[in-house]
Amino acid sequence: MKTIRLMLVDDHEVVRAGLRSFLESQQGFEVVAEAGEGEQAIQRAQEVRPDIAVMDITMPGLDGLEATRRLKEICPECQVLALTIHQDKQYFFEMLAAGATGYITKQAAAQELLAAVRSVAEGNVYLQPALARWLLEDYQRLLNGLPPESRLELPNQEQQQAVQVLSRRERQVLEAVALGLTNPQIGDRLGISHKTVARHRERIMNKLNLHSRTELVKFAIRTGLIEL
Repeated sequence: MKTIRLMLVDDHEVVRAGLRSFLESQQGFEVVAEAGEGEQAIQRAQEVRPDIAVMDITMPGLDGLEATRRLKEICPECQVLALTIHQDKQYFFEMLAAGATGYITKQAAAQELLAAVRSVAEGNVYLQPALARWLLEDYQRLLNGLPPESRLELPNQEQQQAVQVLSRRERQVLEAVALGLTNPQIGDRLGISHKTVARHRERIMNKLNLHSRTELVKFAIRTGLIEL
């Protein structure tokens, strides 16, 4: 059986150490690299060419979303499995759009993590069952002749009303996200931590029922928060 070569990407050293210890105790797994943030992950991936990058999302510096996009451009053969605390539509859809072929939360059981790694290594997609329902819901809408919920267009008046549900800080974060800034860049711009930015983005997505950066950009343009 071919050994699965893994790279662990997480800004918590304790988490990486725990994952390394667990995965290497299983037959057929080898951790060939570790990284604490996205830029380092890209550099290490180019050096060792792992089969799978087990990728956290919210990290200092380059976050997991942008790291996944760049990693898939540079090392397309490297599969990305998102392993994150985030159990919400925002990060789920954005990581899939970035190129991840697996998504699992850190609350999952150890055996589910093993199943996810093996599935992704075999070229399959692994989505934690509790989260995969979001894709099913969008697919069912298409079968019923409706656009996916994440792509529904709001009339102008309703768009403006939707903006009003956001706090001043949330509008600032939304504008910065729509301009293409990463979480660390937004944090520097607003004087807050990247994890606080991530929490604001999560609330914005939930309030507006949007699932990706692309949808945020479209919403910001339609409501006049940014101009082309």
